[in-house]
Amino acid sequence: MLTIPTRTAPPPRTPDTVPAEASDRRPTAVFDRRESAVRSYCRSLDAVLSSASGSLLRDESGAEWIDFLAGAGSLNYGHNHPVLRDALVDYIAGDGVAQGLDLHTAAKRDFLESLELIVLAPRGLDYRVQFTGPTGTNAVEAALKLARLVTGRSGVAAFTNAFHGASLGSLSVTGNSTMRMADLQPLSRVSRLAYDGYFGPDVDTSALIEKEFDDPSSGVDLPAAIIVEAVQGEGGLSAASIGWLRRIAELARRHGSLLIVDDIQAGCGRTGDFFSFEQAGIRPDLVVLSKSISGFGLPMSLLLISPEYDQWRPGQHNGTFRGNGHAFVTARAALEHFWSTPAFALDVARRARLARETLDDLADRIPGAQVKGRGLMVGIDVADPELAARIRVGCLHRGLLLETCGPRDEVVKLMPPLTTPDELLADGLRRLEAATERAIR
Repeated sequence: MLTIPTRTAPPPRTPDTVPAEASDRRPTAVFDRRESAVRSYCRSLDAVLSSASGSLLRDESGAEWIDFLAGAGSLNYGHNHPVLRDALVDYIAGDGVAQGLDLHTAAKRDFLESLELIVLAPRGLDYRVQFTGPTGTNAVEAALKLARLVTGRSGVAAFTNAFHGASLGSLSVTGNSTMRMADLQPLSRVSRLAYDGYFGPDVDTSALIEKEFDDPSSGVDLPAAIIVEAVQGEGGLSAASIGWLRRIAELARRHGSLLIVDDIQAGCGRTGDFFSFEQAGIRPDLVVLSKSISGFGLPMSLLLISPEYDQWRPGQHNGTFRGNGHAFVTARAALEHFWSTPAFALDVARRARLARETLDDLADRIPGAQVKGRGLMVGIDVADPELAARIRVGCLHRGLLLETCGPRDEVVKLMPPLTTPDELLADGLRRLEAATERAIR
């Protein structure tokens, strides 16, 4: 006879049994008590955010910030855009498939058809679309893995100050030594190349790379892939010139290496065009998209693959959450609402000019400062990490949320939603100007 053991109920939690720290009633107490020390953004903004709309964030007390961070570039269309929100609410209310792995779903079909019609076909692109795991680093891992599979080579080439993600393969092509923890986890088979302008404006690094690739005794083995950002997001907003990008693309083609463009942060209109490489007129073999591709901040990542390189065997690379139906719905709504005509890109370019005017003026007031970036992925390199930190804190105190980037966090970085109204954009820029003036003094 099966005997079911009797379970004794735990004793009630009295004040004597509750940990002393749990009695802390600060709104942020539970985060300090339970969330990992790895958290970062929240350390400079000690508030509990509770609502957001467009380019504005609000906390539980009603305090408000203009958002020039945009979810680190995952909210190009702002918070809770009504067109995207309503499409998602209707889909959920209709019991739409939330998670489909890689099964066929109506939501995925509709997204692929919109991507094909609105983005790929007008640009003469015939990429296959691989849905990877939910974050950008998952798509980078897939790109590196596929390049090695296709070429039979094990090494890859990446650039100084690059950032491609925090998983091991992505870290191997990331420049930041703190992120890589190189002393603890050796990451090999990567050749580090000098990005455009790394040695100053008078040195064409693409010529140096060409020499290394052409010389069999240079010590730089021909790579399976060259992975590059047209604008380096975390690396300090360095923007590659059109000529330099074209030369890198030609070097990859000539030496049988696949060209991977990481458009995780710079894509989906952030630099003006839908893809950051469009102005250069190049056609990468592989393109990585994430962050704002869902349009709503939902987890979604894509690898765009030239058809001749789509050589995966079924299931050879996968991820449980590659079938996010909710992201398919908002991504389709974003493409159809914003990208069906050239009007949105023109509006982004106009807003970018407004931001650039203010930044140019501010840079003139700071010795050694320069404006960097492209489109609405711009900032001021103030050359002094302490000054950049003071500007960032001053902005927070004035109700403006932004971040710093660069090798030493010396660049004050602006990434407002692409939909930020002109008056709000101007207000945010005024707050930045006031914080900068105070920081300089």
